[in-house]
Amino acid sequence: MSRTPNHLLTATQEALEAVRSTASLTHCITNSVVVGFTANVLLAIGAAPAMVDIPEEAGLFAGVASGLLINLGSCSAEQQVAAGEAASAAGTAGTPWVLDPVAIGSLPVRTALAYQLRDLGPSIVRGNASEIMALAELGAGGRGVDSTNSVDDALAAAQSLARASGGAVAVSGATDVVTDGEIVVRLSNGHPVLTKVTGGGCALGALMAAFAAVTPDALTGAVAATSVYTVAAEIAAERSALPGSFAVALLDALSEVTVDDLSARAVIA
Repeated sequence: MSRTPNHLLTATQEALEAVRSTASLTHCITNSVVVGFTANVLLAIGAAPAMVDIPEEAGLFAGVASGLLINLGSCSAEQQVAAGEAASAAGTAGTPWVLDPVAIGSLPVRTALAYQLRDLGPSIVRGNASEIMALAELGAGGRGVDSTNSVDDALAAAQSLARASGGAVAVSGATDVVTDGEIVVRLSNGHPVLTKVTGGGCALGALMAAFAAVTPDALTGAVAATSVYTVAAEIAAERSALPGSFAVALLDALSEVTVDDLSARAVIA
């Protein structure tokens, strides 16, 4: 498949329409702080969220879902078991799945779990620069959920992780980077107020799971989800740049964003 910006834009437009037409069933094992916002983001874009994080159910559901997100923002004992079951089942069923290694590096329980999940071959890994470096065992992590490294600092780690998994790695920053280990795509949309909304990054991981289900490969899925989400964030910020009202405006923008908006706004290099 061609990786030129024009082809990636076309693939992003097609993916947006496919998520909406299929109501991509997106299985989320995610942290308690962001469950509601993540579900609303998926509903707004036209996907169908399912927050199934109970052991003995998570594996079963991952086998029938369109895509799966495993987010390590809160790692209860039950969620740890459910995450392993779901990742294994997704691999067996061919369900694309996203690993979001939230705040790993300095916190031992989630770091060990992240390494175990990494070795099961996620389709997409999504995180900030410090999280990606920690997952590649090339850094000690950031300050909690905040990165202390730049996207360019994490590029080599992202490429190494992508080559090892055979999937894609997405590094979030002012300019987002997505790589499959060889190709590097830079996405320059979004707005700073997105960082002031709890769950802003976590919800992007769920969108990646939804989009990976309707795209031919992981890199395209990660690029498409990121482009749609960050273009919607720009539209929302034009309506309100204050965090509370922006969060509502983002849901509205996701429900309304069109292929024409992507043509006019998406910056893919």
